[in-house]
Amino acid sequence: MRYSEAKAGRVFVVRLEDGDIIHESLERFAKDNAIIRAQVIALGALDEGSKLVVGPEDGRASPVVPMKLCLDQPREITGVGTIFPDERGEPILHMHIATGRGDGTVTGCVRAGVLVWKVVEVVVTEILENDSTRIMDPMTGFELLDPTP
Repeated sequence: MRYSEAKAGRVFVVRLEDGDIIHESLERFAKDNAIIRAQVIALGALDEGSKLVVGPEDGRASPVVPMKLCLDQPREITGVGTIFPDERGEPILHMHIATGRGDGTVTGCVRAGVLVWKVVEVVVTEILENDSTRIMDPMTGFELLDPTP
């Protein structure tokens, strides 16, 4: 385990609207508001045509080949995530959501393109006094969080 200490900064209440793409909208919001690091919670609904990363094809293969799932109907969502800068200093959202319709549930990462249906409510809590960064890991192909200065 590796870790670093941080302090909470500003807190933002954000409403994403119909057709917004979650990760693109929140990364743009972070840039526009000079947010470098943050924790994020969200709830609302996604629209048909949304895509989730739902796991690796083979959990031990290298490089990792992601599985993607395209959803064909609106669904309820709840999610949590973090924003940390990549090696270029760009804020990158990593968020997983659980989404359901009827009695079926799917969980996955929003990076493939999740579209808002009507509204998604988001609370963004800025993280201060911390130097954690996402660093490209050649073994996985992921930008992994490095919490150490």
